[in-house]
This record gives sequence, structure tokens and C-alpha cells, in this order.
Amino acid sequence: MAAEGDDTTVVDAGTVDAPPPENAVAQAAAVLRAGGVVALPTDTVYGLAALPGVDGATAELFALKGRAADVPLAVLCASPEQALGLAEPRAVTAEVRRLAARLWPGPLTLVLPRRAGLGFALGEPSGTIGVRCPDHALVRALAGAVGPLATTSANHHGEPTPTTADGVAAVFRGRVPLVLDGGPCAAPPSSVVDATTRDWRLLRAGALGMAEVDVAARP
Repeated sequence: MAAEGDDTTVVDAGTVDAPPPENAVAQAAAVLRAGGVVALPTDTVYGLAALPGVDGATAELFALKGRAADVPLAVLCASPEQALGLAEPRAVTAEVRRLAARLWPGPLTLVLPRRAGLGFALGEPSGTIGVRCPDHALVRALAGAVGPLATTSANHHGEPTPTTADGVAAVFRGRVPLVLDGGPCAAPPSSVVDATTRDWRLLRAGALGMAEVDVAARP
């Protein structure tokens, strides 16, 4: 079922763990491939997504967010393999692979050195990339269809993130052409861990604590 208003279409995206409606994936894929921004549910909060390899797409995302490019965008992926494939191969250590196998899909964003020549426009710094495989069937299906998704929370910078699709549509007032409705989204944000050096650091506290991350990385 779709609702329209203020040049924004709101489409049912199903539930977090059910196969997503094919029309929702198809409509979102069309907008993204054309360089547009889509609002979508995740396993944490509603987000804004664009394709990082399409010219100008993430610039529009930064403009909608009202955020400078010195705060980089995270990347949501269809699988751990897709996510780790965006990192410098030498940085994908046994510890990183164990972490991905045990905590993805889930609320962990892992910052790694970026693969040379990747070409994604994600903001600065350009030498690293924050990747995550979310525990949401729709997002994984969409990333499987069109490739990794550059994302940020669906709010204006510094303001609360709406917990419903209608709330997201109201915030952006037609500037986002498609909002995928996955019901209420109000879970804690993903934890962000910097794994670019030997000593990993928790950059943002979220659903997972550093102790859980450390345990998951051990043999």
C-alpha cells in the first residue's frame, strides 16, 4: 500500500525479518540508480540512502542532512562479504573476519582502511570506510540489488530522528521522493568501532559494548 503527498511516496516495506515486498525494492532501486535519495528503515533507526558511486548522489544526501562532508557516511551492505570487500584486503584480518561472522547482521559499524581505487564519495577522511551489514531484510535485499548503500540517519543534523515513515516524510517535505515504511524504528544506534589500527577504539557507543566486540574477535 502506498501513500502520496508533498511529492513523496510512502511504500510498505514489510517487517524487519520478513522477505521485503518486491515492489518496494524495485521502486527504491530505480530512485537510487537515478541518483536520488531514499529513506528506509533499518534495524536501528530510519536512514537516508544514496548510491556512493553515482555522481552527485551523496552530495544531495549531505545537503538534505545539512551536514558537512567532514563527517563521513557509513555504508550498509547485503552481506559480510560485500562489506569487507570494500576494505583494504590487508586490513581484513582474522580478527575482523571473526567479528563479521559473529556480529553481522547486526548493529556494528566497523571502520576499516578503504580499498584503493574504490571511488565512493563518502566525505572525509577518504582513506577509511565505515561498513555494516544490518539485521534488516529490506536493506540487505536492496544492497544486494544495487550495491552498497551510503547512509546516514533520517534527520536534519543535530535533530532527533523520527521513529516512523510518516515522520520522516514530514521532516523532508517532498525533498525525498520515496520513503519505505517498515513500521516504528527506535532501537539504539549501531556501535562504531575504529579497527584501522592495532588498538581498536569505540567511536560511538550504541547497541554493543566494546567488551562484546572484543569477545567476538577472539578465536
